[in-house]
Amino acid sequence: MDQEKRTGASQRCMEIEKEFQIPGVGELFFDIEQEFPGELYSLKKLYGKFSGFCKPKMEEEEKLAMLGKAAMELTSQEAPKWENIAGWILAFQFHLQLKKEEEKRKIGDFADKIRYLTEQGLYGVYIQEAYTPEEIRQAASFIVPERDRLLNYSGLDLLLKRYVISSHSHVPLESPQEMFLGIALHLAMKEDHKIRLAWVKDFYDMLSRLEVTMATPTLSNARKPFHQLSSCFIDTVPDSLKGIFRSVDNFAMVSKYGGGMGMYFGKVRAAGSMIRGFEGAAGGVIRWLRIVNDTAVAVDQLGVRAGAVAVYLDAWHRDLPEFLQIRTNNGDERMKAHDVFPAVCYPDLFWKMVRENLDQDWYLMCPHEILMVKGYSLEDCYGEEWEEKYWDCVKDERIHKRTIGLKDLVRLIIKSVVETGAPFTFNRDIVNRANPNGHRGMIYCSNLCTEIAQNMAPISTVETRVETKEGDTVVVNTTKAGEFVVCNLASLSLGRIPVDDTAYLHQVVRTVVRALDNVIDLNFYPLSYAKITNQRYRSIGLGVSGYHHMLAKKKIRWQSKEHLEFVDRLFEEINYAAIRASSENAAEKGSYQYFSGSDWETGAYFQKREYTDERWRKLQEKVHENGMRNAYLLAIAPTSSTSIIAGTTAGIDPVMNKYFLEEKKGSMLPRVAPDLGPDTYWYYTDAHHVDQNWSVEACGVRQRHIDQAQSMNFYITNDYTMRQVLNLYIKAWECGVKTVYYVRSKSLEVEECTSCSS
Repeated sequence: MDQEKRTGASQRCMEIEKEFQIPGVGELFFDIEQEFPGELYSLKKLYGKFSGFCKPKMEEEEKLAMLGKAAMELTSQEAPKWENIAGWILAFQFHLQLKKEEEKRKIGDFADKIRYLTEQGLYGVYIQEAYTPEEIRQAASFIVPERDRLLNYSGLDLLLKRYVISSHSHVPLESPQEMFLGIALHLAMKEDHKIRLAWVKDFYDMLSRLEVTMATPTLSNARKPFHQLSSCFIDTVPDSLKGIFRSVDNFAMVSKYGGGMGMYFGKVRAAGSMIRGFEGAAGGVIRWLRIVNDTAVAVDQLGVRAGAVAVYLDAWHRDLPEFLQIRTNNGDERMKAHDVFPAVCYPDLFWKMVRENLDQDWYLMCPHEILMVKGYSLEDCYGEEWEEKYWDCVKDERIHKRTIGLKDLVRLIIKSVVETGAPFTFNRDIVNRANPNGHRGMIYCSNLCTEIAQNMAPISTVETRVETKEGDTVVVNTTKAGEFVVCNLASLSLGRIPVDDTAYLHQVVRTVVRALDNVIDLNFYPLSYAKITNQRYRSIGLGVSGYHHMLAKKKIRWQSKEHLEFVDRLFEEINYAAIRASSENAAEKGSYQYFSGSDWETGAYFQKREYTDERWRKLQEKVHENGMRNAYLLAIAPTSSTSIIAGTTAGIDPVMNKYFLEEKKGSMLPRVAPDLGPDTYWYYTDAHHVDQNWSVEACGVRQRHIDQAQSMNFYITNDYTMRQVLNLYIKAWECGVKTVYYVRSKSLEVEECTSCSS
């Protein structure tokens, strides 16, 4: 900036400070002029817009708020950085308010802040107990206030309203940087005293630079008294009255603490099946789903939103036709469950038959009846073994079959997904063939957002006995824990990370893998079953956001071979870094309980994925020698809210629109794609304009490197035929895609899951 321009800018900023009479406001606008030069972002334009909002006798802070609103309204495809300027103004305004609140409460430094919030019951006492005053003072020096400016208006507004700690009267008492540091302190709390401050800094840096976002429960609850840090849980519902109600109770407890739930109902007997030898006595799955539905409504997530649950049923279950209609708008309301999300578990055989000829019959059966007649549970196997047993059951005349034409069944499925966005899809054979821990069990289903694929087993009753304790008669119920899956999630913000810098990428992955592993030991568990499974397997789910953002910055078109080749290399690198980090942690802290006999230990994991070059062979040897800290590593969650904080695109989805208007509190706020500009504009293709075949292929390419699954959506328009939608599902199966989340029709608004946002 030459001297004349600098002098001019300084004068304008002095005039602004004089007009607003707020110390520091002139410096703020001086910084804005330097960071956003040119006529496009002229302060004259801002003042022109601001004058339309400003009213006589308006308070100074009100003026600032109007100034921020003016900057937001100037945001457009041609001038997208006004949203960043609005973020700077909002940050300045917030810190003015925060300073007043701190002075009112006699809060001086960060240590005072922790002490005060702890006394108020807003901060977990464990932070002060774990760290010395000197450590907290040193940790406070890690804060970089300028990183507030990385947040755009929408991200900062969301952070202040939902994530920073507020008083009991809803007044924010924590800055974004203090929030990030508080989370870092919590996540590093149990590290060795000699090195934990180094981990605190690493955790703080990755969060405050917006390179990594932790899951919504972690961002919200880390450092707080009730620190439920996990997003989602998965339960296998047994086929017994006691077992079903125990699963419903489990869901209620999970929902109480803000978690979402996946529930596998594939073991529950179908309508009309026997109970204690009486034919036609069973009410079937749908009646139980209505109880789950009412529980979701009754036990809301911390008073904010209804409980969220996905229910899974096998494609061969006799109640499937009714199950496919639980959210549709026509039919018998007594058979509806509008507040749960249905999902179907498909074997390979189903898609093979659909692909070759729709004019075939498909047979629906009751799992309980199969168990009674054949002595095995059909749902407990997969692949060729399952197919052999399925046809064996079909041929057995003792087993009642409900015969339905494939064409009719497919029609029901497509009708439901177009009308409601669901059922979600779980390709069970693909999932179980890739399971690195198949030696310990089955994966029956996924979670609420379809990205988790981990071993499952139902909880079962061992005995009920009566005892006398301290003169009182008590009833003791003993249960076998089963495998109650917990999702521990975080996401790499690919649009914020220099992904071509391998060393930097590896360091970020190493840091977040360490943080996620620490979540397992620090978590507050709503159920003991969850704690047992989480500590046995120590599973984590490292995902990504900013996928389309990254492609646009790198000038890679979505619909291109370059896209497929690039993400193949990138996700292999992410996987390599995650495996290496987990193995190094295992060398330091020990392997997960079931490492012995796993695909990790035998090397089958590497062979299945064709990781055979020298670099991978060395890593395989290292894993064999050191073990693995975590049974599962990668899972790509939807990241709806946390991607807004990071100012990036959600998950692995293409951007919905390059530019759109969002209604908020009676006004329309412009929103733009991240880093939209002349260099990136033509590399952003709106989701509904993308050929979905390219998205499916990309998902298949990534899937080789992801041991769990991906929250992958189909985006369709009103002119899609049923055949076109069906072909997408067939292609997904052919490409080895494990799960499909929503089908997002252009005319359909689907509900976002905030539990699994990461």
